[in-house]
Amino acid sequence: MANFTVVYDACLLYPASIRDLAVELARTGLLSAKWTARIHAEWINALIRQRPELDRSRLERVAALMNSGVTDCLVTGFESLEAGLAELPDLDDRHVLAAAIHSGAQEIVTFNLRDFPDTVLHPYGIRAVHPDVFVEHLLDLNPEAVCEAIRRIRRRLVNPPTTAEEILAKYESQGLAVSASILRTRVNSL
Repeated sequence: MANFTVVYDACLLYPASIRDLAVELARTGLLSAKWTARIHAEWINALIRQRPELDRSRLERVAALMNSGVTDCLVTGFESLEAGLAELPDLDDRHVLAAAIHSGAQEIVTFNLRDFPDTVLHPYGIRAVHPDVFVEHLLDLNPEAVCEAIRRIRRRLVNPPTTAEEILAKYESQGLAVSASILRTRVNSL
């Protein structure tokens, strides 16, 4: 079990390609990834608002598969901490910080950095990190583990098959430009 713990914010878990990468990175052993049932509800609700034709039960199955596929990922028992976290710009994010505190996380991985200011997180020993920086740090730590995570994703993408460049272009377009650029130097191993 990794000593480095992160909480994935809901915005990291939607769209699917970034969620798949985040889950596969959690399975590398480089980190201990955490989330809550409320975080699942957030990304599912956001996706359904944008794509109402999607079947909620299928998305809930994805959440259940995530829970079963990543060891010790689901945080519970954090709710009592929420009321004391009124300093966040968006009070709806208190549960994410409460889960991070409760689980002993060092980072919250989120695209919404402004919702988790350093001044609020620092006293808890937590920092908010953009997903691109998060992946870049994992690439610095163990590039082979990150490449293997992407290879596992590509093996699942068979209808239609996805090239390494296609998956990197998708990551780039979804906010992982630096990581995609670094990964392009290893495109033959993806």
